[in-house]
Amino acid sequence: MVALDPDLTPPRRMRAGDAAADLPSRVDLTIGPGERALVPTGFAIAVPLHAAGLVLPRSGLALKEGLTVLNAPGLIDSGYRGEINVILHNTADEAATIERGQRIAQLLVIPVPPTSFELVDELPPAPDDRGADGFGSSG
Repeated sequence: MVALDPDLTPPRRMRAGDAAADLPSRVDLTIGPGERALVPTGFAIAVPLHAAGLVLPRSGLALKEGLTVLNAPGLIDSGYRGEINVILHNTADEAATIERGQRIAQLLVIPVPPTSFELVDELPPAPDDRGADGFGSSG
């Protein structure tokens, strides 16, 4: 990880059992009701090959301020080397203020097995009776 802004606290897990590390805001900003903003974090990472970084909302920020990650989860591919940015969306009826250094999202790094896609005439049967049933099919 590279600190593009050395005055910010690096992303870290807040508790030993946490799955994701908190990402800070590099800037002060206000996001109006229904608006979105691209928020820089001040850090760049090299996600390992066969892994992905997922940028996720922080539940407390969503509950208290109505702020969420618009394209959740945001995806950081292993080849990306730029600054991590977060697209925040204000779902509340009031403006939300973000302060520099405030934790705005979470970063989860997960393994991604190599996968290839092959066109076939027909898919194999499902392991259960679901088949092509989709939205709402489980009741």
